[in-house]
Amino acid sequence: MTRNDIPGSGRNAVEVRGLVKHYGETKALDGVDLDVREGTVLGVLGPNGAGKTTLVRVLSTLIRPDAGSARVAGYDVVSQPRQLRRVIGLTGQYASVDEKLSGTENLYMIGRLLDLSRKDARRRAAEMLERFSLTEAAKRPAMQYSGGMRRRLDLAASMIGLPSVLYLDEPTTGLDPRTRNEVWEEVRRMVSEGVTVLLTTQYMEEAEQLADELTVIDRGRVIAGGGVDELKAKVGGRTLQIRPADPAELPRMVGAVAQAGLDGIAGATADAAEGVVNVPIVSDEQLTAVIGLLGERGFAIAGISTHLPSLDEVFLAVTGQKTSDSTAPQDRTDELQEVAA
Repeated sequence: MTRNDIPGSGRNAVEVRGLVKHYGETKALDGVDLDVREGTVLGVLGPNGAGKTTLVRVLSTLIRPDAGSARVAGYDVVSQPRQLRRVIGLTGQYASVDEKLSGTENLYMIGRLLDLSRKDARRRAAEMLERFSLTEAAKRPAMQYSGGMRRRLDLAASMIGLPSVLYLDEPTTGLDPRTRNEVWEEVRRMVSEGVTVLLTTQYMEEAEQLADELTVIDRGRVIAGGGVDELKAKVGGRTLQIRPADPAELPRMVGAVAQAGLDGIAGATADAAEGVVNVPIVSDEQLTAVIGLLGERGFAIAGISTHLPSLDEVFLAVTGQKTSDSTAPQDRTDELQEVAA
């Protein structure tokens, strides 16, 4: 089956309504709603144990939901699992390749399981090995691969069947910067070819690099959603940065803004190291008023800019938790709960 054979579901490739999943007394998913537009990347963010991996496993038919509904590429995840599995790809948090088989054999096997002919399976295996810079290691058993090479092979396996929808669950955890960038480039290439991607991640840089829209999940519930800039605007508004021509004017400039009552609740501050005055603003009218005031007071301004809060700040604001860095423990709460179940 090719992508063009997949029944469309309108504008959305993924539609989730009221999804619920329990593990004993724990609600891993508690009424999740989300949509993923065709040919886009939806980034799903959330702290450890938020329910991200459980969501991916429901949408990939690995586990059944307790309530709610979900359709992916036009197929119902509960009533049409076999049809759905033919048009999706999945890369989990940990590489799941057969270590005794070579890179070529791993990909050929996946291709055959997806009903590709022997010729097409060999061709696709060679293509994906080249895309992920694994051609030189193609004949070596996967047990001799480095961690980064195994991750790349795992990603190649998820893409070999030309999936319509691709799930990437923490795909770059533990990868070095070069390999991570290679993965990002491949994701962008697939999206440009029409693939829809649902990406779970705790890396804010990854979300900003890849996602068209974001959904934030915490304790099994969707607590925020929208575009990157939209979420930033919801959380903290903008900051106006004014660079005086004379850095010595920083204190006087802050005083003038404060005296006029234009500094807002947070207050204007001087950043001597950067040579700028920071003024929190909530509207274009406030921005115009601040600039007009400084002009009236005779301040010479060398530069003006505005910026939104970082995605890290958004995450902290909506979840109350800091994001993980590259050395943080990985999200295994869902996985352990599912094994126990």
